[in-house]
Amino acid sequence: MSSLQKIIIDTDPGQDDAVAILLALASPAEIDLLGIVTIAGNVGLARNTLNALKVLELSGRTGVPVHAGCARPLLRPLVTAEHVHGQTGLDGPDLPAPQSEATPGHGVDFIIDRVRAEPEGSVTLCALGPLTNLAMALVKAPDIAPRIGRIVLMGGAYFEVGNITPAAEFNIYVDPEAADIVFRSGVPLTVLPLDVTHQMLATPERIAAFRNMGNRSGAAIADMLGYSERFDLAKYGWPGAPLHDPCVIAWLLAPEIFSGRHCNVAIETTSELTRGMTVTDYWHVTDRPANAMFIRSGDADAFYALLAERIATLP
Repeated sequence: MSSLQKIIIDTDPGQDDAVAILLALASPAEIDLLGIVTIAGNVGLARNTLNALKVLELSGRTGVPVHAGCARPLLRPLVTAEHVHGQTGLDGPDLPAPQSEATPGHGVDFIIDRVRAEPEGSVTLCALGPLTNLAMALVKAPDIAPRIGRIVLMGGAYFEVGNITPAAEFNIYVDPEAADIVFRSGVPLTVLPLDVTHQMLATPERIAAFRNMGNRSGAAIADMLGYSERFDLAKYGWPGAPLHDPCVIAWLLAPEIFSGRHCNVAIETTSELTRGMTVTDYWHVTDRPANAMFIRSGDADAFYALLAERIATLP
């Protein structure tokens, strides 16, 4: 996609979120990062906010505002994932305490204010965690829905089904009611589910390419992926662990890497067995209107080549 894309990243910075943020910061010709909003998810809100600040310092781009958002889901107790991401949410690299601080003001208000301030249709919201902040913004300020250019999110699954329960992907499972609000909002959606992210495996060779870049970010990414993958390698038995959240930014930069189709995606909120399931009418067997571009596959070699090319430009 051509021209400069204004984006807000909504995130719960674990290791893969950090790589996504770095990819956006390493692509200034295509991406204008208006700000980062944090959400409780992989770990609690305070740690996720601290992690976002650490990633900005790592990149040398401390001028990007970071706003803390919601500390818990809309209706449910918070479920976190320290078992994957470590107690800090960003275990692996030894990143120094950030010199900068979060910007005052709630993350939900930041989303609303920026969408209202920018030209209609010009802001893309990139969701890398649970969708609580986006749902709150849409409920608090319904006028922003037609102003949002699109929402691109990592979440859900259909053919791969679930990674936190047999039926659900983590980001959607944590706050299914929020996801339901977002998927019913009428805002154009692009969904990068487990179906595609499970193809983007961080093999030892790909991790070594980051380590050998000779810059801070490359070394930190190698440490992050070396840490976070131990859980997935044991779980899946694959030659590498999936790299989820950077698919969102990669889709903005190079959508030709990916393929999928427009279809209806509905969120299960009432079943205890399948809570958070993204029920995807991929085969168009119902007459429910399409509400999302659901990405099913991608070229892993092209994805990692894009990551390597961009991350190598950071300090």
